[in-house]
Amino acid sequence: MASAPFDKVQIQREGTTFDAFVIGKEGAPGIIVLQEWWGVDFEIKNHAQKISQLGSGFRALIPDLYRGKVGLDVAEAQHLMDGLDWQGAVKDIKASANWLKANGSRKVGVTGYCMGGALSIASAVLVPEVDAVVAFYGVPSSELADPAQAKAPVQAHFGELDNYVGFSDVTAAKALEEKLKSSGVPSEVYIYPGNDHAFMNRSPDGVKRRKGMGMEDEDDGAVQLAWSRFATWMTRYLCQ
Repeated sequence: MASAPFDKVQIQREGTTFDAFVIGKEGAPGIIVLQEWWGVDFEIKNHAQKISQLGSGFRALIPDLYRGKVGLDVAEAQHLMDGLDWQGAVKDIKASANWLKANGSRKVGVTGYCMGGALSIASAVLVPEVDAVVAFYGVPSSELADPAQAKAPVQAHFGELDNYVGFSDVTAAKALEEKLKSSGVPSEVYIYPGNDHAFMNRSPDGVKRRKGMGMEDEDDGAVQLAWSRFATWMTRYLCQ
């Protein structure tokens, strides 16, 4: 996907400032797009650009949770994620939602991938400004947030072959499904047969990186189905 121009903005919270990257038309419903453990890299920008063009259009905003750092290999990404202040990241999401609502977006959703997927579900529990969530292959720790306490509608997507035990494997997905049912909010949990972790990453560089991590699946049909479900969910809860 050709790189489109992102606007770089600064968002304030509690005496600190962080950068965010925005794309899409002003006044459209906002969607906060949360990074994988790599940081704000080419793939998360691909996703945000795609989201900005779905349906009648969304305004996508990527908060830089790592404050400019990007992991170039698995060890570096793991180190960055291990060092993340998760409660602080939730505050970044809240500040991002408030920024979007103050800048023309009447409703705001959150989506995220891997680490960002877990944070997006946490935002459904902890950030009242959030109107809908779509999470990809990540579940928050019980210390951060209990999905049974979700207050915004949640849709979640997982790969059947994902082996990140307790975080994004099938057992974690099914446990999430039960907790969301008990929350009483509208929810959908999808498991994609034959797909591994991070199956939404379809750029050439993203495919190469996944293969380097032993993920050989390439299922464009699943990706298109997930995007279709994403668009339907966000349109239902953000555009009415």
